[in-house]
Parts: sequence; structure tokens; C-alpha cells
Amino acid sequence: MKSIKVVTTRLMMMVLFFTALSTTFHSITGVEVKSLVSSIGEKISVNSERFYLSHTLTSLGAGFQPIPKALNTAAKEEAAPTDAAVTKTPALEDAFDWSKYPIKKVVATGYTAGYESTGKDSNHPEYGITFSGVMVKRDLFSTVAADLDIFPIGTILFIPGYGYGVVADKGGAIKGNRVDLYYETVDDVYNNWGKKEIDVYVIKMGDGKLTETDLQLLNEDKTMQVFRQQYIKSEQN
Repeated sequence: MKSIKVVTTRLMMMVLFFTALSTTFHSITGVEVKSLVSSIGEKISVNSERFYLSHTLTSLGAGFQPIPKALNTAAKEEAAPTDAAVTKTPALEDAFDWSKYPIKKVVATGYTAGYESTGKDSNHPEYGITFSGVMVKRDLFSTVAADLDIFPIGTILFIPGYGYGVVADKGGAIKGNRVDLYYETVDDVYNNWGKKEIDVYVIKMGDGKLTETDLQLLNEDKTMQVFRQQYIKSEQN
């Protein structure tokens, strides 16, 4: 009889303890323990593939952890670069310190391989062939014409707004501080350039020679491909 009374007393004390604990929890969080346990149970049921029980749930519903799959997903999301972290490749004009190269002020015009610029049409056997012997080319490193007494064949210039120009040609009207920039069409000349007085940067003085291989190596330099892709995209737009 005495043992029954002791057990009953302990049970009543446990009930009072958990009632007090529940009341305290509710007064602090505003959430009833019953509702919390019910909510947790629902989430575990709905998202059973995302969670496992690390140990037996207590009356407070504690003790579950996300499964490794969920952790891996979170880790990947954390490791993924944000927009702010992605470094955008600068434009060619902003990518290098051009001030370390000699500057030459020139009048720059545009020309094509066509009759309007060279007096040759597409049926001419020398159509598109420059004085150096290479074919005209518009690329990251394009062929340009200049006064060879100032810029010998093979001279590499950086022309802001145009790109690199490799002196490959000359012209009867190209005298003094003038440079003729190659474009593929007359529309390109008028829409993209026209006539400008501009400072160009002398990257390298030529030695009077230029081959197709020289021009190809310049345009296929692996360190310059990111800028070449910028040029290609700009031409496609």
C-alpha cells in the first residue's frame, strides 16, 4: 500500500513538473508544446526523405538532423559563387596598363578590300592581298595600313575602340601619321569607325616582315582568347 502511495506521489510530481515546464515554455515562446510536437511530427512525415532520427524523440520533439544529402545540398549552395564574387573579365581597353607604351597621335580611317578602297574587285587576282603578302583580316589582331616610314610592316598597334592592328599594308594616300583600319564591309567602316583623330599605342615596332603564320599565332595566343571571344561576341551583336 505504501509503495502504491509512493508511486502515485511521484507520478503526480512528474505531471506537475511537466505542466510547469509546458507553461514556462509557452510563456516564453508563445508556442504550446503539444502544437510543437504535432508540427514536428508532420514535418518529419512530409519530409521523411530529408531527415532521419538521430535518437528517440522526446516529448519536446527534439533530436532530428538533416540527412547527408540535405547537408551536401547546403554545402553546394554555400560554395556556389554569388554575383558579387564573380569577377567579370574587363574590356580590352581596361585590361592592361597602356600608358607604359609609346603613344602616337594619328588620323585613323577605315578601309575595305573592295573597289572603293583598293580599286580591285573580288575577281582581281590580288584581291584582299596586302603589301606584306598576307590576306586582309578583321580579328582581335587585324591588318591595318600605314606609312611604312613611320610604322614598318609588322608593327603592332593598340587602337582604342578597334583593337590590335598589325601593319600589313600601305596606301598611296596613307602618308605621315595616318592609319587605315581594315573592315570587311563599307557599312562596317561607316557604322563602326568613320574618321577619327586618336592616340594609338605602339606595342611593338615591326621589322618589315609579316607572314600568315605570324598573324595566326597572334590571334591564337591562348592568353588572349578571352579578349578574342569578347571581340567575336561584339561582332555578332
